[in-house]
This record gives sequence, structure tokens and C-alpha cells, in this order.
Amino acid sequence: RHMIGSPRRRSLALLLACGLALGLSQDASLSTSARQGAAGFGHAFLKSFAVIMATEIGDKTFFIAAIMAMRYSRVTTWVGAVGALVVMTVLSTLLGHMAPLLIPKAYTHYAAALLFLVFGVRMLRDAKDAGSGASEELEEVELELAKKQDVESGANGLSTAGDSSLDDLSPRAVLLQAFTLTFLAEWGDRSQIATIALAAAEEPFGVTFGAIIGHSLCTGMAVIGGKLLASRISERMVLGLGGVLFVLFALVAAIQGPG
Repeated sequence: RHMIGSPRRRSLALLLACGLALGLSQDASLSTSARQGAAGFGHAFLKSFAVIMATEIGDKTFFIAAIMAMRYSRVTTWVGAVGALVVMTVLSTLLGHMAPLLIPKAYTHYAAALLFLVFGVRMLRDAKDAGSGASEELEEVELELAKKQDVESGANGLSTAGDSSLDDLSPRAVLLQAFTLTFLAEWGDRSQIATIALAAAEEPFGVTFGAIIGHSLCTGMAVIGGKLLASRISERMVLGLGGVLFVLFALVAAIQGPG
């Protein structure tokens, strides 16, 4: 039900994506002339940007940035969160693009289409079961941050009642907290796995820059008015639009074929 699963499930999903990327990289190498250049870069950029926008708005990392920006500096929170997402994007692109060539081209192409189809169907199914109100991810992130604050308060021997010292963290501490929370939330997330698959089949620089711009824009929206935006946009609508986009990518890949 939740977009973020247990650490074991997310790690398993990441390993499966890396295995898929081993073969997808062969597809990319065999069509280098078609993928590279201005056209290849633009196609990869737009596809990557669209995937990030479809999966990150209303996601856990979105709400982490939104809630932290209400307590601390918006700029510091944005820099920490985007920094984590940039590192994760580069790592994901490298995993997809540098993987050895093991699986035949036709198999990997349709495996990529199947991956997007599975993601799309799951998002559409979640959209059907979701309510018309705001995402439950918001409440989940608020509870996690509250627990973290309680732990820090207990470790420092502070009382949360009438004590605002935890809200007066140094910029460095806020930066580190935003980076760490975002990096852990993004690990094994749907957007990371999709980035690995895209980097294996598309022009890597286009995928990287498209994802980074998408992450930066989504995080900027979060720190400026993420909680207000989340209360106005239903979880059902976000999941539905994302599911349609992923299914569309799967259909296009199936129609185009491995050639």
C-alpha cells in the first residue's frame, strides 16, 4: 500500500533492478549512434524528467522536505535534500549504464517494458484503493520526524515541553539531517529503480540531468508549500497520473520493439 516498503523489500527491489540493468546496458550499447547526440540527450532528458515528476510529488522524500522546511531554513533544507537526490541519481545512472553485457537485446528490451508496466499497474491499483484526500505519506513522515525529535531530546536530556532548542539546530545539522533522511527514503524507491532502468537504455547524461532537474523542482515545490500542496492534491490523482505515465512508457517500448 505504501510507496516505501521495508528495507529488505526495497533492497531486494534494487537488486532486481540492477540485474535488469545488466541486460539493458547491452541494448544501449548496440544503439549508441541512435541514442547519443542532441536527439538522444533530449529524449532521455524528457523521459527522465517526466518519470521523476510522476513519482516524487507526494512521495516520502517530498514530505520530508516539506515538513523540515516548516521548522528550519528552506534553503538549507532544499540544499540537503537535493544533494542527497543528486548523489542517488548519479549512483543509479552509473549502475544502469556501466553494467556488464549479459542478457540478449530482445529480452532486456521487453523486460524494461514489463518493469514499467508493473509499476504502472501497481500505481493504478493503489490509486483505485486510495482516498480522495491527502496522502497518508504525510502523516507517516510527521510521525517519523516526531519520533526522531523525541529520541534526540531524550539523548540530550531535554524536555520537549517549552523547549525549542531542537528547532534551533545549526545550519550544518539541518543540512546533514535533510541529506540523511532523504537519502535513506530514496534508497530502493520506485524513482531510483526507474532511473537505473532508464540509464541502461537511454543516453546517460540526459537521464542524469533530467532526473536532477525533476528532483530539484519537486523539492523546491515541497519546501515552498509542500504541505499546503499535499492538502489540495489527492493521493488518488497523483498515483493515477503516475500510473498512466508508466503504462504509456511500457506500451511505447512494446510497440517500438528492440530494434
